Amino acid sequence: MNAPFRGQSYPGEPENQAAQSGAEPTAVLPETAAQLVEMERLQQALAQAEERAKTHWEQYLRAVADVENVRRRAAKDVEAAHKFGIDKLAAELLPVRDSLELAVENADKADAQQLAAGSQATLKLLAKAFEKLSIVELNPLGEPFDPAKHEAMLAQPSHTAEPNSVLQVVQRGYELNGRLLRPARVIVAKAP
Repeated sequence: MNAPFRGQSYPGEPENQAAQSGAEPTAVLPETAAQLVEMERLQQALAQAEERAKTHWEQYLRAVADVENVRRRAAKDVEAAHKFGIDKLAAELLPVRDSLELAVENADKADAQQLAAGSQATLKLLAKAFEKLSIVELNPLGEPFDPAKHEAMLAQPSHTAEPNSVLQVVQRGYELNGRLLRPARVIVAKAP
């Protein structure tokens, strides 16, 4: 219990020394009315701030949980993409394999003309699969040499072709959705 203010005593206690000595007691209020109003306002503001802090903490915890859920889902999607990302490619190549297996099984029964027709049919199946998968063939014969898309095997003098143009395609290149899968291997023309 705090000591009484000067000139005050607690109820039930004998009067303090000032009262005993004959001096008039002075009543000093511990707080003025304005201070009481300010204290009440500050207590309300504190309660509101504590409530906002509690709400913000709950929102933070929900946001952290949401971010963690998104991270887990993204990791799961990436894992599924790694596992099954080529399923479209595999589905498109299965008919090509079937055609090749059929050709191998019937190779001893077929003549050269039938084998050639079967090979052409298999190439058409493969071309159709490439088209569905957005794989584009690069056959740069006669075009200017482009080191970003072509790999020069050698340079050969030519009287008929422009210097630094593709004279012959040794192996065709391929692009997937505009991205180079394999450069075309070429022989480049040079001045004689």
